[in-house]
Amino acid sequence: MGALAPRQPTQQVVSAPSSGTEVATLNRAAEFRPQKPHADRRDDTYKPRRNGKLKKRIRKVEFYSMKRMAVTVALVGTFVVAGALAASADVNDSWITTKAKIALLTTDGFSVNGANVDTVNGNVTIHGKVGTAEDSAKAEQTVRKVGGVKSVKNLLQVVPKDVKELVAANDSDVKDRVEASLKLDAKMKDVNVASVNNGVVLLSGKTDSLTEKLRAIENAYSVSGVHRVASEIQTTEN
Repeated sequence: MGALAPRQPTQQVVSAPSSGTEVATLNRAAEFRPQKPHADRRDDTYKPRRNGKLKKRIRKVEFYSMKRMAVTVALVGTFVVAGALAASADVNDSWITTKAKIALLTTDGFSVNGANVDTVNGNVTIHGKVGTAEDSAKAEQTVRKVGGVKSVKNLLQVVPKDVKELVAANDSDVKDRVEASLKLDAKMKDVNVASVNNGVVLLSGKTDSLTEKLRAIENAYSVSGVHRVASEIQTTEN
């Protein structure tokens, strides 16, 4: 029996690609590396930039909101101050009007019938009737001395008194009529007629305010036979 021949190792034969297209495809497959989806890459790349823009926008909105709030507060403050000043001006004008009218009706040396006073920002206009031009000038100077008066516009009419009006009335009758007039006003309960001399009535007592003091003087002045009213009425307001 003859000797057996040695066994040859089995060789694996790999068939070559049949075309150049298949080789190129294999090469691209070997070089392929997995990458993140496009959407993920975009998020990683732009997210910080988006956050920065958002923060800037928020800061901008906050800035303008604070600015608008500051402007609003400033406007409100301006309106409040203006309203307070206007209210103060009205109070001062009212006070000047009352004081000026009291002065016109009670100052010795002249008399004003139908006295009326208007005051705007300290500028006073006086109305009424006086017997002479001299009385008109005295009345104007009297009003100028009132505190707070800036200017005086004199619209007093000079009307000479009728002789009949100059006839002296009985002082006792005049006093009774003035007292009766005051009693009609409950606010005048503490006002008294101290005396009447040749038609000049002197009032005394007290009132709660300058306005009530003026009202007492006007009541007395409206009585027939009264030529002038002097006042010693006390009040808490100066």
